[in-house]
Amino acid sequence: MGASTGQGYEIARKSREIVRELIGKDIAGLGEEEAAIVERIVHSTADPEYARITRFSSDFVQAALGSLRESGSILTDIEMVRAGITGDRAVSFIRRPEVAEIAAGREITRAAAAVEYAAEKGFRGLIVIGNAPTALMKVIELVEDGSLDADAVIGVPVGFVGAAESKEALRRTELPHMITEGPKGGTPVAVAAANALIALSEGRKV
Repeated sequence: MGASTGQGYEIARKSREIVRELIGKDIAGLGEEEAAIVERIVHSTADPEYARITRFSSDFVQAALGSLRESGSILTDIEMVRAGITGDRAVSFIRRPEVAEIAAGREITRAAAAVEYAAEKGFRGLIVIGNAPTALMKVIELVEDGSLDADAVIGVPVGFVGAAESKEALRRTELPHMITEGPKGGTPVAVAAANALIALSEGRKV
């Protein structure tokens, strides 16, 4: 959980106890790994509603953990999400000059262009979208046409324009996925889910 001192560990322990009291009934039907991911999201956001709006495809955890253990590669939509993920395995291409050129030339968002760039570079691994619905829609498009190889997708973009729709579109695919229903989501949710999966993949406590 990021704690590194005795006081920090005690705060984290008490926080997790509170979280479990708040959401225990809501996560009772989840698998152990899914519940751990949701607990970390609620702990990171201080918002128990995530226990009621987080949804997993049946194959998500297995696919995501397999991806992390085999390739370790993680693609994020923006730099803020990349910066929050533990270690150095996450990449974001949104600041690349080539991405800006793609976005301008095709009149799409840089977040969507960054996904196209990743596909061109042969990315394969776990994809984590925390902010840009256009990036999530581009992931779906490129996976469905065979241009992008995504092992699993965390799709939790935030906002009132396109976020809920993009997540519903992901839910309708066969991609292993995790989403949050409606407009809620964002960087803290994406980072918490990704870091929980990394801890699980390495056999560490979430």
